Amino acid sequence: MLIGELSRRTGVHAHQLRYYESQGLLTPRRHPSGYREYADDAVVTVIQIRRLLEAGLSTQDIRYLLPCATGTAPDLAPCAELVDTLRDRLDGLDARIDTLSRSRQALHAYIDATERRMSYVH
Repeated sequence: MLIGELSRRTGVHAHQLRYYESQGLLTPRRHPSGYREYADDAVVTVIQIRRLLEAGLSTQDIRYLLPCATGTAPDLAPCAELVDTLRDRLDGLDARIDTLSRSRQALHAYIDATERRMSYVH
């Protein structure tokens, strides 16, 4: 199928499909005229990519994990890269959550201290 049909079947814009190709996530066959032709299984691959992106994974992460993906959920088969990549991503999220929590606590402390000082003024 051509890129327009893949776009219609997946709901993903053609420019995003070209981006996935540039990231090594999709590999269409090229016609001599330059047209991209995708195999039927590209629909499942695009759905997998979208769902993995929704999980917060980068296209670089997905490039490593995609060979482990099966089905549209996607289910992830046990691959060596899989657990390490997912753990690294989770560690990064945990670090950002910790940073945000500390920032939240600091802001609460500033607000509380300022409100206490304001009550003395009135």
